[in-house]
Amino acid sequence: MDVDFQLGADLAGRRIVVAMSGGVDSSVVAALAARSGAEVIGITLQLYDHGEAVGRAGSCCAGRDIRDARAVCDTLGIAHYVFDHESAFRAAVIDDFADEYLSGRTPIPCIKCNMGPKFTDLLALARELGGDCLATGHYVRRVEGADGAELHRALDPARDQSYFLFATTRAQLDYLRFPLGGLPKPRVREIAAELGLGVAAKPDSQDICFVPDGDYASLVKKLRPEASDGGEIVDQADRVLGRHKGLIHYTVGQRRGLEIGGTAEPLYVLRLEPATQRVVVGPRAALAVRAARLEGVNWLGGDAAAPLTAKVRSLAKPVPARLEGERLVFEAPEYGVAPGQAAVLYAGDRVLGGGWIAETEAALVPA
Repeated sequence: MDVDFQLGADLAGRRIVVAMSGGVDSSVVAALAARSGAEVIGITLQLYDHGEAVGRAGSCCAGRDIRDARAVCDTLGIAHYVFDHESAFRAAVIDDFADEYLSGRTPIPCIKCNMGPKFTDLLALARELGGDCLATGHYVRRVEGADGAELHRALDPARDQSYFLFATTRAQLDYLRFPLGGLPKPRVREIAAELGLGVAAKPDSQDICFVPDGDYASLVKKLRPEASDGGEIVDQADRVLGRHKGLIHYTVGQRRGLEIGGTAEPLYVLRLEPATQRVVVGPRAALAVRAARLEGVNWLGGDAAAPLTAKVRSLAKPVPARLEGERLVFEAPEYGVAPGQAAVLYAGDRVLGGGWIAETEAALVPA
């Protein structure tokens, strides 16, 4: 099968650099690029020590995954280079992850990774290698619009990764290619099998790549021992309801794990207060948010005054909203809006941009 790398009809003499994680998606991108007639180079960033960081398969950019990427390149007969960016990844992603939890925010390390090692370092390496573009296995679409390249959701909503790529700059988007954005994942695995790639049945990466078995709290405590400091669980009237074993175990909207009994209705985490080490809880109605202040806004283009939808969690459905400067106002109260998460703005399927949720404004919702 052929896909459009948006480099013109004749790719002979072109050079496509492919970001390879060792998984099936990037491997298929490399295979399709190799079939196009272009010269193809696979590059992988080693971001952490696999054995120390995870001790399991199904992550990316480490140990077995690098070997898998190299094996695919050997099968395809293309060059493959590995670059050690472990120190930069720790500073830009892992340390930031720990510090965000200490500050009472809920981080999204996958976006920080895309902002740094993947779409900054990889692009620089691809340019140094003389690439005409950098192709990745992300499930998003790059569409040529009247004013240049646009970022759109993938055709398969179950695989869409546009939320995690909101911070992509316009200059980066000009150089990037996403060949899988119009394909469903089962078809990608079929292509891998048809082409004889050894990773055709390899499981997708799960959780956060550098967190063993999803136990992020243990990692944060290892990096920042003070993260295990306990404190009070209080209600909105500052009444002490219990004790906790560290703010890192909680996030806004959480219900389970509070271990508070005898209340008339279920309680949810409303906010975290790092200065006092307190977890503030209340009824679900108190989670309602009418607006959020954004910081670090990245705008990819489009009309901010047009009807917009906003996605405030990776698994949330986009909801109607409007942007007033750096203030995002929801048409209806939104729940579970957590500082540290991203708010991504859409016009239909097009990603207009987004920013980081810095603080929220409560909505008055009857209990």
